Amino acid sequence: MPSDGKKHLPEHVQVLIAGGGPVGLAAAVELGRRGVGCLVVEPRATVSRTRPRCKTLNVRTMEHLRRWGLADRLRARAPLPASWSQDVVFCTSLAGRELSRFTGVLGLVPEGDRFAEIGQQAPQYVLEELLRDAVEELDACRLVLGSRVVAVRQDADQVSVTVEDGAGDRSVVTADYVIGCDGPRSVVREQMGSRYIGGEALRPNFGMVFESAELLEHVRHGPAVQYWVVNPSAPALVGPLDRTGTWWAIAFGVDRPTGERQAQHIIDGVAGRPVRAKVLSTDPWTARMQIVDRMRHGRVFLAGDAAHLNPPFGGHGLNTGIGDAVDLGWKLAAALAGWGGTGLLDSYEGERRPVQERVIDEATANMRVLSTELLADNLDGEGIEGAEARRAAGARIQETKKAEFHSLDLVLGLRIASSPVVPGVRDGEEGGEWTGARLPHVFLEDGRSVYDLLGDHLTLLTREGGTSGAALVAAAHERGVPLTVVNLSEAGLQDYAELLGARMLLVRPDQVVGWAGDEASEDALALVDTLRGSAQRLEAAPGT
Repeated sequence: MPSDGKKHLPEHVQVLIAGGGPVGLAAAVELGRRGVGCLVVEPRATVSRTRPRCKTLNVRTMEHLRRWGLADRLRARAPLPASWSQDVVFCTSLAGRELSRFTGVLGLVPEGDRFAEIGQQAPQYVLEELLRDAVEELDACRLVLGSRVVAVRQDADQVSVTVEDGAGDRSVVTADYVIGCDGPRSVVREQMGSRYIGGEALRPNFGMVFESAELLEHVRHGPAVQYWVVNPSAPALVGPLDRTGTWWAIAFGVDRPTGERQAQHIIDGVAGRPVRAKVLSTDPWTARMQIVDRMRHGRVFLAGDAAHLNPPFGGHGLNTGIGDAVDLGWKLAAALAGWGGTGLLDSYEGERRPVQERVIDEATANMRVLSTELLADNLDGEGIEGAEARRAAGARIQETKKAEFHSLDLVLGLRIASSPVVPGVRDGEEGGEWTGARLPHVFLEDGRSVYDLLGDHLTLLTREGGTSGAALVAAAHERGVPLTVVNLSEAGLQDYAELLGARMLLVRPDQVVGWAGDEASEDALALVDTLRGSAQRLEAAPGT
C-alpha cells in the first residue's frame, strides 16, 4: 500500500514528483520502468470517485498504456467497454427528439493499421487508481499519500523540497530533479516564478455526478458516450459513467448557487421528464485557456495542469498531460543514466509547447458552439415546422461539431517542427517525410504491433541486414546509448519498410521518429550526439 507517514520519506531521491494525479503518476511510471528512483508526493489519501473530470482516454494515451503493459488492465477496469457505444447524440432531451449524431467518435473504433489501441471511455478515477497500483509495483518508485510539497529551493547541484504531512510536520527531501504535477494551484509553479498567460471564459458551468437507476430506461436514442441536450430548461452535456445508473452532467451557463438550488430541475430537464435521482457531487467550473510563460527553471519542470489549462471539449486535457509526462520522463531518465545530454532536457518545453498551444486553440474552438448556441424554436415541434427546425439544427451541428469528435489528425498527426535533438528540424527546416512525427503504425501478421518491437530507449529500424546500420550501432555503443536494432525484413514487414521510404529510422522512446535516412556512416557520431542532446559539446571540440 502507498505510504502515508513522514517517517517513510527518503533523504534524497533522483526525481521528486509533486502531485499524484494521472500526470504525476504517469511520469513516475515512465521513470520507474527505467529504474529511476522517484518519490511521488500526493495530498489525497484516496482517489475521488465523485468528480471524474476526464472520461476520454485517446488512442495516443492508450498506446502509451500498452507500452507500459497497462492497456488491457485499464480496459478490464473501465465501467463501460468500448463496445458499449461509439456515438455522440444531440437531442432535445434523453426522452425527446434526436437532432443529429456522430458515429465512430473519439477513436473508439479501429481504423485498420492506423493505431495500436483504440480509445477508451473511462472515468479519471479508473486511470488514477490503476496508475497508483502500477507505481507501487515498481521497485524504484515510492508513493507518499497525505502529504504535500510546500516549498522548493534549488542550487546548481540539487533541489531541496519541503514536504508537509497531514499533521503539519515538515521535512526536507533533496532531489536531482523536480516535476510539478500539482495542478492549477501549483506550489511548484509559484516557487519557480512561473505564471499562467491567457484568459478564461465569461460563462460559468455546473458539473455534477448523480445516480438515477431509471434514467437509462427513458433514453430514446440508444447507448451513447455523450448526449448533448438542447432545450431552454436544461442546455447540458450528459453521459453515463457506468451501466448501473451513475451519470455525469455539465449544465452550461449555470453558476454554483443556481446549480445547487436547481440540481433536480436540471436532471429532469436533461431527462425530458421527472426522474428519481440522487446528486453525489457538484463541481462548478469556468473554462480557462492558459499556458505558463516557462515550463522549466533549472532542475524544476512543470507538466499537466500545472503548465497548461484548456476547455474540456474534445477530451484533450488529461491526454496532453500524459504526453508531457512521457516526453519529460524518458528525457530525465536518459540524463540521469548519463547518455542524455543537457540539450535533451532543454528540448522538453520546445517540443511540448506547440502541442499544448494547438490543443488549447482546438478546445477553445470546440467551446464556441455548445448546447446554449444551438437553441431554436420548434425543435420538439410536430409537423413540417418541427421537422424543418430539427433539420436546420442538425446541419449546424454537423458543420460546427464534427472536428470535436473526429480529431485523430490532431491526436496522431502532431509533428515536432523544431527541436535541437531532432536532426533535420533543429533550425525549423523541413525534415524527412517522417522526421519528428509519430512512427507510422502497422500490425504484424501475428497480431502484435510494430510498437511492440521497439526498445525502451532508442531503436534502429532497418530494412536490410548486414552492415547497413553498423556505423550507427557503433556510434551508439561509443556514446553509451542503449540501442535496439529491428530488422523489418526479418519481422515480415517488407511492405511497411517500403512505406517508410528511408533504409533506416532511429525511433525515440516516445515512438517519435528522430531521424530517417539511407546512410549515416560518415557522421554517425554527430547524429547520435544530436539525438541524445550533446551536439553542442561535439561542436565545441572540433575533431571529436
